[in-house]
Amino acid sequence: MPISIGQNAPDFTLFDTDKNQVHLADAKGKNVVLLFFPLAFTGVCTAELCSVRDNIATYNTTNAQVYGISVDSLFALGKFKEEQKLNFPLLSDFNKAAATAFDVLYETFPAFEMQGVSKRAAFVIDAHGVVQYAEVCPTPGDLPNFEAIQTTLNKLN
Repeated sequence: MPISIGQNAPDFTLFDTDKNQVHLADAKGKNVVLLFFPLAFTGVCTAELCSVRDNIATYNTTNAQVYGISVDSLFALGKFKEEQKLNFPLLSDFNKAAATAFDVLYETFPAFEMQGVSKRAAFVIDAHGVVQYAEVCPTPGDLPNFEAIQTTLNKLN
């Protein structure tokens, strides 16, 4: 069962595209937006992350750190981030630790019957590490409710 509102967010350590370890616990004191996405370079994932890129100021004004997370390698994510000029960190969950902890991993991804791909999901975690918003999209083609994410962030400030 996916992590729900009111639960403490499970900690994880992942590598970003600059090969730095990122520990979720290190973000305490800030609001965090986790955006799990299935695969880099796909149409819906690109639209989702470019939407965040284009609206990053609205996240910055709410003391929010945004992380995009996928099971892609940090090298593939680095190329994706560079090509799309993304202005927030992408984290490689290649070993599926974060997606498993948040219970957002497809048994079998609907396209091409791939196993071990993360679902599209969004979580807002407050400065104390508590989940304040949780959304697992019904299909990979659905986008998170960015308006609800912003409303949640605004309430936290």
